[in-house]
Amino acid sequence: MIDVLVLDVNETLTDMEPLRDGFEAAGLPRHSLEPWFAEILRDGFALTAVDAYAAFGDLAADLLRDRFAAAGIEPVEETVRNVFSGFTRLPLHADVAPGLQRIHEAGVRIVTLTNGAAAMSENVFGNGGILPFLEHRLDVSGPQRWKPHPDAYRYAAEVCGVPVERTGLAAVHPWDVDGAQRAGLHGFYVDRRKTPYPNSFRAPEHTVPDFTALADLLQTGQSQSNQSQAGQSQAGQSQAGQSQAKAK
Repeated sequence: MIDVLVLDVNETLTDMEPLRDGFEAAGLPRHSLEPWFAEILRDGFALTAVDAYAAFGDLAADLLRDRFAAAGIEPVEETVRNVFSGFTRLPLHADVAPGLQRIHEAGVRIVTLTNGAAAMSENVFGNGGILPFLEHRLDVSGPQRWKPHPDAYRYAAEVCGVPVERTGLAAVHPWDVDGAQRAGLHGFYVDRRKTPYPNSFRAPEHTVPDFTALADLLQTGQSQSNQSQAGQSQAGQSQAGQSQAKAK
């Protein structure tokens, strides 16, 4: 089915709920997480749309200062860093490690591609036990284009040395799956929350409830692909044998 599986990171692999503790400790409402994260994506997408780029961390810090100011809280840099550093301590969703282990064992190469900073995920992936399964940990600082720009996905395929049509992307974000499919990748929508998929986007090629189900899907696909290749090889050997017999 595919040779390489590209994984989104924030929310797809990581559970971002613990970030609420950092907001609360800083004096902000716990529900600040959703609008803040949405604003980061909004500004990253907007800059990409006008052929510009800013790092996730820079946008996140600017928007966090805005929230502190709006709440009448002095935006002390240490407080900003403390909230943002929560990304390095996030847990993985429970289905991620066992699912990725099975996908890795099926022979599918696995890489991550985040709009954030790849370096921030090292402890998260190490603590979660999935680092051995990852061939590369990539971010959009390379192409200087945020997902869902096609250059971001093509960059991941180029790093892995595979064509986009042999690459898939798994994410919980419809905009990410849509962008990957428009760039030529296969799309896997991980729908943990049973959320309706937006009609404005291209329908995902595959929808799974979690990474365990994705492993089932990919293992079946790899098995069928191997059987097909074996059949073609046997057919080729048979034809070669017949040709040699005729020659005699």
